[in-house]
Amino acid sequence: MRESPTEEKPSAERRVYKYGVKMHIPGKKFFTIKEASEMTKVASHVLRYWEKEFQILKPIRRESGQRRYTTAHLHTIEDIKDLLYNKQFTIAGAKKEIIKNKSRSRQQDLPLEQNPAAIEMLGKIKKDLKDIFKLLAK
Repeated sequence: MRESPTEEKPSAERRVYKYGVKMHIPGKKFFTIKEASEMTKVASHVLRYWEKEFQILKPIRRESGQRRYTTAHLHTIEDIKDLLYNKQFTIAGAKKEIIKNKSRSRQQDLPLEQNPAAIEMLGKIKKDLKDIFKLLAK
């Protein structure tokens, strides 16, 4: 069945601006390697190589073995692309930078005063450490 020209389509695309480049990400959960390649403008064989080099880039696999990239994967690809192509990092340097940036962003996402689970966990850790010190003091 064809859509009539007067019928409006819902806007499923979101525009993401990353490193000054406009990347169009359709509003769906998963993308094939071809779609990821087209959106990020990185060849599919390069994406497969980066999967081997960067542990953080591991797309979900279907039962058939087909790769399924998420929006987070697309952002990671853009980060890697920027480091390698724009900032001229080596693969090893880009790996270190990605790890450093990911650990920094995780730390910033954890406001302790607003996270009771984190406060409770830190309390348990503190108690366990005190118990260990008591054992060592004997």
